[in-house]
Amino acid sequence: MPPHDTIARARGLAAEAFGWEELRGGQEDAISALAAGTDVLCVMPTAYGKSAIYQVAGMLVDGVTVVVSPLIALQADQLAGLEDAPNAPEAVAINSAQSEGRNEDAWSSLAVGESEFIFLSPEQLAKPDVVDRLREQTVSLFVVDEAHCVSAWGHDFRPDYLRLGAVIERLGHPVTLALTATGAPPVREEIVERLAMRDARIITRGFDRPNLWLGVNRHESEDRKREAVLDQVAELRKPGLVYVATRRAAEEYAEALTDRGLRAAAYHAGLRAAERRRVHEAFLDDELDVVAATSAFGMGIDKPNVRFVVHAAITESLDSYYQEAGRAGRDGEPALVELHYRQEDLGIRRFFAARHPDAELVRAIVSALEAADSPVSNAELARRLDVSPRKLSGHLGLLHDAVVVERVRTRIRLSPQFAGSPADAVERAEEQSAMRERIDESRLEMMRGYADTTGCRRQYLLRYFGESLDEPCGNCDTCDAGTAEAAEPVADDPFPVQTRVQHVEWGEGVVMSTEDDRITVFFESEGYKVLSREAIEEDDLLEQR
Repeated sequence: MPPHDTIARARGLAAEAFGWEELRGGQEDAISALAAGTDVLCVMPTAYGKSAIYQVAGMLVDGVTVVVSPLIALQADQLAGLEDAPNAPEAVAINSAQSEGRNEDAWSSLAVGESEFIFLSPEQLAKPDVVDRLREQTVSLFVVDEAHCVSAWGHDFRPDYLRLGAVIERLGHPVTLALTATGAPPVREEIVERLAMRDARIITRGFDRPNLWLGVNRHESEDRKREAVLDQVAELRKPGLVYVATRRAAEEYAEALTDRGLRAAAYHAGLRAAERRRVHEAFLDDELDVVAATSAFGMGIDKPNVRFVVHAAITESLDSYYQEAGRAGRDGEPALVELHYRQEDLGIRRFFAARHPDAELVRAIVSALEAADSPVSNAELARRLDVSPRKLSGHLGLLHDAVVVERVRTRIRLSPQFAGSPADAVERAEEQSAMRERIDESRLEMMRGYADTTGCRRQYLLRYFGESLDEPCGNCDTCDAGTAEAAEPVADDPFPVQTRVQHVEWGEGVVMSTEDDRITVFFESEGYKVLSREAIEEDDLLEQR
């Protein structure tokens, strides 16, 4: 079908099935590519309408659409959205929160062609029988939502996502769509690689949210920071979110805000599922003024009238910060986004980021795989080693990147390229872990740079995501203070944004942002590095690849 015919049909389906009067340009580009059989990675901000892409594309192509979604609550929201649409196709979910009977009913609906969409978690796809049942269907579109979870460089890495590339191949590599609201260029590259996407088209749209006022408030003591946050939130237009670093802080802020007469609640992963669901629904229904939350309160928050997002603690990366900040002002109306931090907060984040492999577990994994007659599943290996599946998955991800193990469909075996001992595997795992730690440290440094810059904060933020803004935004604290100045473009810049470069010591990298006296480069083994142009020229540090 010619592209213009595909777009015309997509517009018709969008209007008839979902009641949408129009599709955005990025949505149409992605739908057209998917309908033509091209794998697509969409990097689009929160509220852009990423789910509309697979909903319309799934109707354009014959066969089942599989949607991988990391949270059951998020699946429920996506299902509800389809159910509320006037003439949308049927959708089902398979998850652990449902009874066996209900899951069987879902499989039956799929088998007889009653349902177009099936929602699954990555944990479900770790089960060989689930993948086998999907193979009995004609899967035409495989959708990975929150795709940054597959990237070890992303801010929300989840080992269970690492299996998805093998699952896609096991299903005969249906057309694949990866969706994320955040993803600096290195994260995008890893998504494409780990999902084994073929000739993927990468579509990015609109990281700039001009309606969000951006600010940073620095403090000398924790007590003063806490009082400043409480005073600010009490005065701001509601509803809003306060993000914190720990479960304890979420409880304390919620209690303090309640004492000030606000309808406030805490949200974190330590709460019972029923309580998390209650808080989630109460916030969506405008029954709460403020939720004090850890990063656990995130995916699936589709609330247009959030008037502020205040961070009471610095995040580990600009990726996570901007995704959380992006929950403000989704209705297009003005909203406030502010970070409160102390320099000491950086140390807390470094502590959270530190991760070291369990040497005994690494040796046990290698010994078990050496003794196995054939590749084994994650679940089987976890039983043999008497370790939690989550801890095992994290170590397998590390060993996979260190080329000690490899995945064969949905199972694991030692890599043919690894001929060492269990002790050698430990050394490789530690090297890989050290590299990830360097990358995490560099991402935290980029976050610190955002907090400390005296230039336009929006320009800094957009440069991180590979976009540019020619003039200061006029809607951030540095612009208000008059410290942000328009930078003169570098004439005939030898290292423009997105240029691939080679460093004499750090190897291959990608230019992320440029200024008149410095450039920022992401190196695969070191993370983000800021290099002065003078040093680059004097010491011949970089060359284009």
